[in-house]
Amino acid sequence: MPHPGPPRFLHVGDSVELAPRAPDPSATHRWRVTDRPAESTATVGDGPVVHLAPDVPGTYRVELDAPDGAHAQTVRAFPDPRREARFTVAADDVDGDVRDVDHATVIGAFNDFTMGVHRAELEGDEWVLDAALPPGDHEAIFAFDDEFDPFATAETTVEGAGRPRVRLDGRREGEAVVVTATARAAPDDADPDVEFHLDDRDALAREDVTVDGDELRVPRDALPVLSRVHAVPVAGRDTSNAVRHGVADTLTIRDGDEVSFERPADAPDWVRDATIYEIFVREFAGETVDTTFEEIERRVPYIESLGVDVVWLTPVLASPTRHGYHVTDFFDTAADLGTREEFASLVERFHEADIRVVFDLVVNHTSRDHPAFQLHRAGVPEYADRYERIPADQDASDVDWAGDDAPGHYFTWTQIPNVNYDSLAVREWILDVVDEWAPVVDGFRCDVAWGVPHGFWKEVRERLKARDDDFLLLDETVPRDADFRENEFDVHYDTDLYDALRDVGTGDAPADALFDALEDSPRVGYPDEAVHMRYVENHDEDRYATECDEGTLRPAAAATFTLPGAPMIYYGQERGVPEQRGTMRWHDGDAALTEFHRRLVDLRNDRPALRVAGVERVACDVHDGDPGRVVAYERTGGDERLVVVLNFGAEPATVTLGRAVNSRDLLAGADASAGERADAVRVRDAVVLRAR
Repeated sequence: MPHPGPPRFLHVGDSVELAPRAPDPSATHRWRVTDRPAESTATVGDGPVVHLAPDVPGTYRVELDAPDGAHAQTVRAFPDPRREARFTVAADDVDGDVRDVDHATVIGAFNDFTMGVHRAELEGDEWVLDAALPPGDHEAIFAFDDEFDPFATAETTVEGAGRPRVRLDGRREGEAVVVTATARAAPDDADPDVEFHLDDRDALAREDVTVDGDELRVPRDALPVLSRVHAVPVAGRDTSNAVRHGVADTLTIRDGDEVSFERPADAPDWVRDATIYEIFVREFAGETVDTTFEEIERRVPYIESLGVDVVWLTPVLASPTRHGYHVTDFFDTAADLGTREEFASLVERFHEADIRVVFDLVVNHTSRDHPAFQLHRAGVPEYADRYERIPADQDASDVDWAGDDAPGHYFTWTQIPNVNYDSLAVREWILDVVDEWAPVVDGFRCDVAWGVPHGFWKEVRERLKARDDDFLLLDETVPRDADFRENEFDVHYDTDLYDALRDVGTGDAPADALFDALEDSPRVGYPDEAVHMRYVENHDEDRYATECDEGTLRPAAAATFTLPGAPMIYYGQERGVPEQRGTMRWHDGDAALTEFHRRLVDLRNDRPALRVAGVERVACDVHDGDPGRVVAYERTGGDERLVVVLNFGAEPATVTLGRAVNSRDLLAGADASAGERADAVRVRDAVVLRAR
């Protein structure tokens, strides 16, 4: 059915894309606005995919005329929380000489890292850009003369509270069904209100529903077989007086012999206990052997020995690059890696080892050498709308593009043009890609997820979860964005903890900065149920041990395994590979470091307290060592309480804790008592102790 999906929530100053689902490019689709606030003049354009930009707060109703009839959709717009802020870079802040620079492009999350959209102005000896930004911390990159050599980064903070959160639960109460919304305030804000919204796809009538505060009630005899209830939290009583809405939650109600409730936005249960291992495919087999699916399969026993639950493979599709992110054929594996049958054999071998396989889905862009892009730029009519097109005067590249426009792309990624999701042909194409590979693997890691429209990801999620509730969706959103939690992704990159651990590792932040990073999750709007991928490095980042102080990798890795979330090991992290995408060190790897990671995995698997939510700081007095480099926290699950102590210092630390603990270190399997004091423990890098 081409119905465009659930209600959509945004703020004034933003826009939402609206598109038919299960698209048929040959069919006729027309949109119109059927209701809007009295002061609004907002409209939608022509075409099957349109964009609505609310101009005043309120509820908008749009309607899609499709071959099977008319479909209504609700769009709720909240007040614009943004305020003017300024990014500033002085000449001394630039990594390079800017005396002869003509201009500077400024990119960041606020403009999707798109070159040529925002230009800085030179005021005296400072380059400045004013931008409308919501409350929070923001970073921008100044690319001088539209290049990253030289470049500079700038930060600015907009004061104000974070985003509120909400959780929906249901229960049967006599002959009625009750949906309860539990709203949680953002840090530094008052309790939020809650708005309930019904799903326009369902037959549940609004007149049959009553709402009283945080409860929605409906008689059971008014329930259709399937109903979806959405709720969004709204707050705005902080000192900045900025109204903010949070990520919506959804509850599905099914009425059969019994009434059942489902939370479709939550991750599969197995994910919360999972450890992920990322393989940069073409460097995994070693120095003298070309990596193929067969060669990876021969090395599965090693991955099995680590105790991990999930393997994430970097792209395995046809590509002219070693990293694989420039795809030239979405429907076939890379010839140098092997055939489709050999890939299927590799997946089956992982399954025999009880390891799930996550496929790197790259659908924001293609290679410039993809035939579709070549036909697009060569003027073949059927491909005219397959890629984004931007005016030539907005193009910041030095490419002499054919024609009077240029392809859209992020950063300076001119070799990977963005596909155009305003095209039904593209949506059909990419959904075919999803359908091609989903039956083969257990999940998708979605590259540049932030570049693909939210509505498309919502469609992908419903499509996949209808077939397999356990299918995993992992987003790459850098910096992370809680809106991708709204019925889109199961697991999210935790860029805040990553950044904090890097700063601790380089000595630019104290060890307890990791608590600030954890508190950022609720501040930016992630609900407590969200699952975050904790990592210290990946294929896009320099190796932690190479960039940070010697000896800090072990406590950093221990943090990812002893804090809530899904820890991820990047291949070679455990073997001491020094290069970002270096060859796996098999014969000369760091055996002790490998064993350390095995113990981390085993400990997390054995101790439920390390896999549940909730972290409590523990007072820690450092008697020997650097106090600023030591941090302690408690993890509680069931009847067990564990105290974790991490030492990022160059020397072992002797500490006493604000908890009574047993001195046996569960991680090392040895006594950690310091000797000179009965209540003191010695910490080289990380210890995990039982609280008494």
